[in-house]
Amino acid sequence: MSSEGTAKPDSAVVRDALGVGVAVGLSGFAFGVTSAGSGLGLLQTCALSLLVFTGASQFALVGALAAGGSPFTAAAGAFFLGVRNAFYGLRLSQMLAVPRALRPFAAQWVIDETTAVTLAQPTRRAARIGFTVTGLSLYLLWNLTTLLGALGAKAIGDTDAWGLDAAGPAVFLALLAPMLKTRTERAVAGLAVLLGLGLLPALPAGVPVLVAALAAPVALFVEGRRMGRTRRTAAGGTEEDR
Repeated sequence: MSSEGTAKPDSAVVRDALGVGVAVGLSGFAFGVTSAGSGLGLLQTCALSLLVFTGASQFALVGALAAGGSPFTAAAGAFFLGVRNAFYGLRLSQMLAVPRALRPFAAQWVIDETTAVTLAQPTRRAARIGFTVTGLSLYLLWNLTTLLGALGAKAIGDTDAWGLDAAGPAVFLALLAPMLKTRTERAVAGLAVLLGLGLLPALPAGVPVLVAALAAPVALFVEGRRMGRTRRTAAGGTEEDR
């Protein structure tokens, strides 16, 4: 992204970024309650939000532990969900051009929400403002509500009865859905859902998440074969026209 582009008022960027940060940050309460309900202590729960800071991975980890999965399997599922942030970082590093000394700190905030806000900006200045405001507001609020959720878990009681364990995944899906614009992207998402849900009764907790990751290479392979056949058909038609 160049610094040229259609100008967008800084106030508008801040407003949009705060809207995302506050809306998603509040779901940290649900994570705190769910984590405490899965057996993790207060310090363990808060450490996950402070150090991991990627909601989907955090919910996957505590969800697998609550379902009786082994710590290794739970951690592996959370890790593979978090790998996507590394690919976000490759794109955002070009857009933001963060100074080298600040990159380790900026990397902590490379998540779905900051990426979505940053990519929506028309200029580098707006992208930097959007990334910073979203990251800061979301990080502070997520950690605060995680603490409050963990402290209030005993008062709330059964998290399944309240449905709070579904709040984080629901927010994640709401952010993801508008980004599925191509047929291949929708196919990957659909196949991942089928694999994940279909294998829940048959595999140990946490393993279906790992298997669902196979949706991407399978869909890309099928799409590659389809495009290859299309190109061969087009080439054959061109030769016959000659």
